[in-house]
Amino acid sequence: MRKIIGGVFQSLDGVIQAPGGPEEDPTGSFKYGGWSTSFWDERMNAAMGAVFDQPFDLLLGRRTYDIFAAHWGYLGDSDPIAASFTKCAKYVLTHGDQSLDWKNSHRVSSMEELKKIKSAEGPDLLIQGSSTLYPALFAESLIDRLFVMTFPVVLGKGKRLFGEGTPGGRLKMVQSDISSTGVIIATYEPDGKVPIGDFGLSKPSPAELQRREKIKKGQW
Repeated sequence: MRKIIGGVFQSLDGVIQAPGGPEEDPTGSFKYGGWSTSFWDERMNAAMGAVFDQPFDLLLGRRTYDIFAAHWGYLGDSDPIAASFTKCAKYVLTHGDQSLDWKNSHRVSSMEELKKIKSAEGPDLLIQGSSTLYPALFAESLIDRLFVMTFPVVLGKGKRLFGEGTPGGRLKMVQSDISSTGVIIATYEPDGKVPIGDFGLSKPSPAELQRREKIKKGQW
């Protein structure tokens, strides 16, 4: 069975929109396109190389597919990343019927269809961008691993990795590093339900009991 691996560039406040350039995705009046580009160092290059050195196919949302096809699809085989992206299968999870003209592109219309692709033989499926995919993929327990680079910037608004509809869950860190520019490079895997504990007093104080009553009455 294949694994689905999310490859993520995110800000400290979880925004993943348009890390690569001002024109990449300005929707929603996003004004910080290209926010990741000044942080790169050799440690980050090595970490990314380890991800792309393994056989992979791409799993993309429609808008990220459009971005990739318009960029990587025109660089030619002289660029090693463009060559690998063109050669691999590109599965586009979309309900639309727009044409997918980039070589080796395939439309995926539902989660059930994606589950069949995941259960078949083949290389792992690597997500790039595609913020709209994550809530549904987590809800269906289809994410096997997250490779996350967290950059030391706060963007305030924009599309986020854990968008609306993402279910709660625990993750375990299986690998980590930090770049010379302060980028946290970490790999996570799902690890069951959110653990619930309590740092409160063994016996609530009278003030705490009053506070809880105010919460119940909508007065807090």
